[in-house]
Amino acid sequence: MDTTLPQRLQKSVSGSFHKTALLQKRVRELIRGAAPLIETREQNPIKIAFLEMERGLIELIPEEETPTL
Repeated sequence: MDTTLPQRLQKSVSGSFHKTALLQKRVRELIRGAAPLIETREQNPIKIAFLEMERGLIELIPEEETPTL
């Protein structure tokens, strides 16, 4: 039996702040217009980001701090 997206997400990111942050950041990028890193007909940015994460195509890189003036 296939698992649902929420079940797959919970299994993958369970207890991992790093993966959760990675997924959230990529979803925001996709919503803002970034192109998916995989070929898919999927429109849901959460599903796209999760597929990218499962395939090891994305990684969390700390954002550079911008100096405040």
